[in-house]
Amino acid sequence: MKILVASHTYIVDLNCEKFKTLAELDPKVEVTIVVPKKWKPGGVQNKIIETKPRLEGNFKVIPVTNFSQNNQGLLTFSTEIIKLLNEFKPEIIQVEQGVKSFAYAQLITLNKWLNLKAKNVFFTWWNLPYESKLPVSYLEKYNLSNTDGLIAGNQDAADILREHGYDKAVSVMPQLGVDEVLFSPQKQPDLAQKLGIEEASFVIGFVGRFVEEKGILTLLKAVASLPEKPWKLLLLGRGELKEQIIQESKKNGLEDKLIMVESVPHDQVSQYINLMNVLVLPSETTYQFKTLTAMGWKEQFGHVLIEAMACKVPVIGSNSGEIPNVIKDAGLIFPEGDALGLKNCLSQLMLTPTLTDELAEKGYQRVLENYTNKALAEKTLEFYQSISHH
Repeated sequence: MKILVASHTYIVDLNCEKFKTLAELDPKVEVTIVVPKKWKPGGVQNKIIETKPRLEGNFKVIPVTNFSQNNQGLLTFSTEIIKLLNEFKPEIIQVEQGVKSFAYAQLITLNKWLNLKAKNVFFTWWNLPYESKLPVSYLEKYNLSNTDGLIAGNQDAADILREHGYDKAVSVMPQLGVDEVLFSPQKQPDLAQKLGIEEASFVIGFVGRFVEEKGILTLLKAVASLPEKPWKLLLLGRGELKEQIIQESKKNGLEDKLIMVESVPHDQVSQYINLMNVLVLPSETTYQFKTLTAMGWKEQFGHVLIEAMACKVPVIGSNSGEIPNVIKDAGLIFPEGDALGLKNCLSQLMLTPTLTDELAEKGYQRVLENYTNKALAEKTLEFYQSISHH
């Protein structure tokens, strides 16, 4: 089976692991990833990434000249893509720029013009209800009516596209897996000592942006009245609420318990997660359901949850977006914004080591079965095979 994937996501080598693994599952499977030749990542001022080709057996990453260097929906490719499609002759074409993307419409159209007879698939994270207005509604309708398979990053995205009239095959899974070699249980005595974490301390961890929607202020309220047992709050990330976090912790007399670490490279995040006795993702939905506009946010997945589970660190999450579906029974869930509910979850784990161990093991098994690059590669291949036979 020949699979062609187009997305700006794979300009990052680490993000390619799932498809590289997929190409290794079966000698008859070939994966070619098309990435924009030049891309400007969000939030990085004036930085343009120039992508390099990768050729590893049946797995290839091929940069193609692109139009629009930082807008996912407007991204399209130059005529170089025609030669590539004609030579590769894919049986599956997957575009990961969402349902209203020009790149997806472009590849659907080229699939028809070149008579490739490939199955069209797209990936989306979009998990908020929306209304498409002209002319975008025509683009969405064209893309959906020519889609053979949808991979949704969360259940909400699948449900919303069903409401928009999509009635063919759907699979729900995240775009990227977790590297279970990098994210694995490993004691970190030197790092603990460096950060001043005593062995007896119960370490409550948070990894993410210091912004309101990530629920970090609710987490601070929750820890303010925890049981007497010695504990530390380890916050890994950066963001606009940094000063407020420091002020709040001083106000509540918690500054000696707070450890803030900014800007850790992704390949070192696992070391910090391994210091934690629990990881909390207290995300808070900002979307107003009454207005039926797509402004706002809710948690699309919560990748840090599966990274913690892979390290055998138990997790607590709010009920925002996809979090309960990721955790299932392998962690604790509390109502978003409910500081007392979160405090009760934390107290439960602090005072019941057997529960902590049980959830750590459940989370670990859940990741191995569902969220490693290999597990996702197998699930993806299975989905492609199911739509190929239709």
